[in-house]
This record gives sequence, C-alpha cells and structure tokens, in this order.
Amino acid sequence: MLRSLLGEPPRKNEGLFADTLEAMTRTARLFQQAMDKHHDQKQDYFKLQVWTYGLISSIDELEQCTYAAAFFRKRVHTRFMDDMGPDEKGDYARYVYFYKDGFIRVFSLLDKLGTLLNELYELNTAKVKPHYSYFTVLRQLHDLKVHSDLGNKLLSIHEQRKDYISRLRRRRNMEIHYMNAELQDDLWHKHQAMQGRLELENLDEYLADLTQSYQVVLESLHVAFEYTNFYISNQSNRNNMQK
Repeated sequence: MLRSLLGEPPRKNEGLFADTLEAMTRTARLFQQAMDKHHDQKQDYFKLQVWTYGLISSIDELEQCTYAAAFFRKRVHTRFMDDMGPDEKGDYARYVYFYKDGFIRVFSLLDKLGTLLNELYELNTAKVKPHYSYFTVLRQLHDLKVHSDLGNKLLSIHEQRKDYISRLRRRRNMEIHYMNAELQDDLWHKHQAMQGRLELENLDEYLADLTQSYQVVLESLHVAFEYTNFYISNQSNRNNMQK
C-alpha cells in the first residue's frame, strides 16, 4: 500500500519475508484443521488462528513502515534544521513519522508473538509477571526448560542484535513515557550547544537500529512459526497413532 502512495512498484514477497508469511499461513491452516477435529477446543484454536492472522498483518505493516522511513531518509541531505527548505523539512517530518511508527510496531509485534507463544505452549508467564513482555516469555522458556530448541533459537536472534534493540527500546520508551516538556528541554540544551543551530540526529544510525530490529522480528517470527508447524504436525501424528 505505502509503495503505491510513494510512486514505487509493488513489493515482491521473496526471501525470508516470503518464507515467514508462508510459515505463518501454514500455522493458521493447522489451527483450522485442529478446530475441525477437536470441537471441544474450537474456541481456543480459533483464538490462536485470529492472533496468527493478526501477526501476518502486523509484519506486513512493519515492513512497509521500515521501507517508507528509509525512502524519506534518502531525501534528507542537510545536517542542520535551519538550512532546510520547505520540501526537505516535509521529507524529514515524514521520515520521523514512519521511523517512530516503525519502532512502536517492533515492540508491539514482539509482545503479540510472546502472547501467542505463552498461550500455545502453556508457559503461564502471567504468574511470573502479570504484565509481561516478549522478553519475559523468552526468560520463561529458559526457566521452565521447555521447548529448549525454540527458546535457544529465539534468544540467539535477540543476542545477535541486542544493541540495536536496546537503543530502539530506549527511544520507544522516551516517545511513549516522557513528557513533552522534558523533550523540549533536551532539544533546547542541544540547540544552545550548537550555538543556535539545531543539528539533526544521526539519521543513518537511527535507521539502522530500526532496520536491524525489523530483522530481529522477522527472524523470530520465522523460527517461532516453523517450530510451531513442526510441533503441531507431530502432535497430530501422535494422536493419529494412538487411535
């Protein structure tokens, strides 16, 4: 959708993105099959299926936001705000919009994945922390010593890019929790330090944090749903053999 608004050709789903969508779609079909076989658990499987389709929509939206942020970053060439013309200021504002939208979606999507994993694998994470996050679910997988292959792979993905994720989480927290007055104060001090000229943040560094965090999300979804497909298929085969 965003590509058409930007005058770009439609996205071609390929590589890991396409593989991840395929794995998630397969999981949704497996939940449908489980609903058809286990009528007493139909509501539970229906909920998991709805959450899966929600995650498919969410990763599509995150990919688009990441693409749009990169698109508008390329159109910003000036280091100082007061050197910008009207068009460049508009492109910078659009970059900021999609960048912020992107980093909020990163953690929202991870938390949604954590909710699905917690429910599907009966991790009972809420007993440890009532308002848990994706990262709490990762710790719960480790502490319970269940589904170790899944937990180890997800943890490895996070560890490989934890610096990007940590910086992005700090900015997310600032965007959501800090008061406007505090942000204005920070900007004022930076403005004074530059002797009246407000320098932009390091756009390339900020964008790298978003794009690398998007990769964390994508790889985590791929691993989680490939594992889930294997797990559900094995469970189904075992049930068939016991009949």
